[in-house]
Amino acid sequence: MTTNTTTKKTTSRTRKTPAKTTSQTKETKKLPPNPFMNEILDLVHEQETEEDKIKMLQQYKNDALKTLLIWNFDESIISLLPSGEVPYQPNESPLGVDHSSLRRDYKNLYNFVKGGNDSLSKIRREAIFIQILESLHPNEAEVLILVKDKNLEDKYDISFDIVQKAYPDIVWGNRS
Repeated sequence: MTTNTTTKKTTSRTRKTPAKTTSQTKETKKLPPNPFMNEILDLVHEQETEEDKIKMLQQYKNDALKTLLIWNFDESIISLLPSGEVPYQPNESPLGVDHSSLRRDYKNLYNFVKGGNDSLSKIRREAIFIQILESLHPNEAEVLILVKDKNLEDKYDISFDIVQKAYPDIVWGNRS
C-alpha cells in the first residue's frame, strides 16, 4: 500500500511590532474650550510629574484660575468668610445647563477677602457668597469652598511650589 504524502512548504514570517519603550508618553486628555476650574484642577491632579502639572497649569492658564490659586496660596490674603462648610443648595442642573462659572464670576471674589470690599456687612457678604455657590456647578462650588479656606491641596495634588513655577509672573504677598 502506498500512501501519497505531500509536504507543504511553509515559510515563517515574523511580525514586526514596534518596540515598546519605557518612556512612552501617556496621552493627556483634552479639555473643552473654556473648561470649568474643577476640570482644569482635576487634569493637573492626574499628572504624574511636577513638570506635567506645570505644563497643564500653563496650558489652561486663565485669570479665574490664577485668582483662585492666589487666594488659596497667598498667605497675605485673609478670607472674611467663616471657615468650614457653607449652608447652600447645590445647583443640580445638568452640566452645561443653567450654571454660571468661576471663569465668569471670579471678578466678584474680591468681596470675600480683607481689603476687597470692606463696606459689605458680614451678612450681606455671606449671602452673596451663597448666591454665587448656588449658581455654580457643584464641582466648581466645591473648589471655591476649598479656596476660601485655603484647602485646595486637600483635594488636588497641587502645591505652592508648582504654582510658583507655572506662573512666575505672580507677585506673592502684601495683598491685605
